[in-house]
Amino acid sequence: METPSGSARGTKRDTDLADRRLMILQAAVMCFLENGFHQTGVRDIAARAGVSLGNLYNHFPGKHDVLLEIARLERLELDPFVAQLEKDGSAPKRFKQFVAAYAKHLAAPENVILSIEITSEAIRKDDLGDLFWQNRKALVAALSRLLDRGAETGDFKLSASSEETAHMVLELIEGRAYHSVLGEAKMRKLLPGLQAFLSAAIGAAAR
Repeated sequence: METPSGSARGTKRDTDLADRRLMILQAAVMCFLENGFHQTGVRDIAARAGVSLGNLYNHFPGKHDVLLEIARLERLELDPFVAQLEKDGSAPKRFKQFVAAYAKHLAAPENVILSIEITSEAIRKDDLGDLFWQNRKALVAALSRLLDRGAETGDFKLSASSEETAHMVLELIEGRAYHSVLGEAKMRKLLPGLQAFLSAAIGAAAR
């Protein structure tokens, strides 16, 4: 049986490994934001994290695996939006709150850059593409359920299936978020028009 002191040492070692892994991921994110995925090498990430190249390879076999882990962590960032969509209450109110919160999240410059890096690499790599779609499907499913609920109560009048509508809603929010970063208009100025357009698109009844 392991002694308490041995258990404590094991716990500390696990914590240290997790901390170092997180430090590498944070360094990789900064490198990708500043230079792009393809312009960043594993040596750049190791140097930014303050670890040896061998230490980095102990945690990740390569740069692609680092991006995979970042994509997995992205799911954790989506969980609050899924939970928001699944709350009880008025469907139009939940929809409006979701659009505002998700648009604000996406419009952060670092999120736009990382999204573009992950999406472009997901087109080339099947494992990253599968993970990207798993993340996407969770959000689409939650939004579809909200749209169905609103249609059942007469609050929404959908002209397409709830799943197809959910995809189009997300794509429009993402597009406006990219525009807010690349253009002069910030999301707070774009949001009222986005909200009005999406409400009309799903036939939201005036309340």
